[in-house]
Amino acid sequence: MAQYKTEENAPAVSTASFRDPSGFVFEYNGRLYRQINDNYRYQYNALIDSGLYEKLTQQGMLIPHEEVDPLVNESSGFFRTIRPEPVAYISYPYEWCFSQLKDAAILTLDIQLTALAHGMCLKDASAYNIQFHKGRPVMIDTLSFEKYMEGAPWVAYRQFCQHFLAPLALMSRVDIRLNKLLLAFIDGIPLDLASTLMPRSSWFKAGLLMHLHLHAITQKKYASSTKPTNGKAQKKRHISRMGYTGIVESLRKTVEKLHWKTGGTEWGAYYDDTNYSEKAFEEKKVFVHQFLLAIQPREVWDLGGNTGVFSRIASEMGVSIISYDVDPAAVEVNYRQVRDGKETLVLPLLLDMTSPSPGLGWNHDERDSFCQRGPTDCIMALALIHHLAISNNVPFEKIAAFFQNLCRYLIIEFVPREDSQVQRLLSSRADIFQTYDRSNFEAIFSEYFRIINVAQIPDSQRTLYLMQAHKK
Repeated sequence: MAQYKTEENAPAVSTASFRDPSGFVFEYNGRLYRQINDNYRYQYNALIDSGLYEKLTQQGMLIPHEEVDPLVNESSGFFRTIRPEPVAYISYPYEWCFSQLKDAAILTLDIQLTALAHGMCLKDASAYNIQFHKGRPVMIDTLSFEKYMEGAPWVAYRQFCQHFLAPLALMSRVDIRLNKLLLAFIDGIPLDLASTLMPRSSWFKAGLLMHLHLHAITQKKYASSTKPTNGKAQKKRHISRMGYTGIVESLRKTVEKLHWKTGGTEWGAYYDDTNYSEKAFEEKKVFVHQFLLAIQPREVWDLGGNTGVFSRIASEMGVSIISYDVDPAAVEVNYRQVRDGKETLVLPLLLDMTSPSPGLGWNHDERDSFCQRGPTDCIMALALIHHLAISNNVPFEKIAAFFQNLCRYLIIEFVPREDSQVQRLLSSRADIFQTYDRSNFEAIFSEYFRIINVAQIPDSQRTLYLMQAHKK
């Protein structure tokens, strides 16, 4: 769950909501609200009166809200309280696959173009303003809009390039794993760094040349300028509405041209390279479905979900599911299926189980860690235990304790050392895993969970378990 600071019986203000003077997000009785401060009154009224809010919400580009009675003390700084439509799960750009970040970027630019047509514009273009809701990206920050001022440049241009263009360009033309730079740079990847890392050929692409390389040079020039102003105001840039629109449209074309082809990663084609027989694979699906029916979860986290085959067993039952995997190709394939199939209950995300997303930002609580967003009703850990225990040397005790903290129920598959996938892992290293066996697995996990059901997968040496976490 998101972190909130509160006094007893008082609204809990989000710790991620302190940077915007226009308002803040808070929680009360399990519902999320946003206070709008009086200094944003003019801009909020313009958003509503211009028809922009209605247009964006009707098209599913902006999260809708309802105005409600104030739930905080009315003061000279208070204007209004709104209650946004709830978003089931908050994710972050460093957890998105390439197409998720690209779709979020295009949505941001489309919102900006729509806003301009209504005499408004975006005052910020943070990737954190976008969430994936019901299978598609949507903007969640209602306070990101302001009236367009004729001649003024787009104040969020640099932010867009740092949050979207730079990581997308690096992922597309250098290495898909460079999205992890977003973990190190919470305010977006510095343009001079991105420009340095990009290949020489990118200088011959008009969009990247203008919006990334030359932008980085200009930014660096002005940042290092020590020329005195002699008390005179610096001359402000004047950009016509046509020029302003042209910049946004050019950015959109540049983003559209960035592509990444999946393949070449370890588990992207896992289901094409497995020791399951067709019968075993289908029986495993049946057992997973039966276990889910038995516990009736509202939300499931599928850890090591690959392309989402087993995640969709839950979604087809009407269960909201977060489908995590370490492989960017698998997450990419999964997300494209969600998008193309207009699925609403599956959210594919990147996650390295051995180094899950940490708490980031000021005081480590602007962005919640992976664990802070739990617990969830049920975790599925299918064909995962051998990767954690053997590939990464994580003892059963650590794995069981980790899962106990995150879920009420656990559906987990034990893969024995005789399994060909385990043998493949052991082929490149010394076998120091003498305690890696089913009896030891059951004994240790029983200290943290009650084993409810056990199913031996036919035509396989693998075993599926349904467990319930012991109360602490």
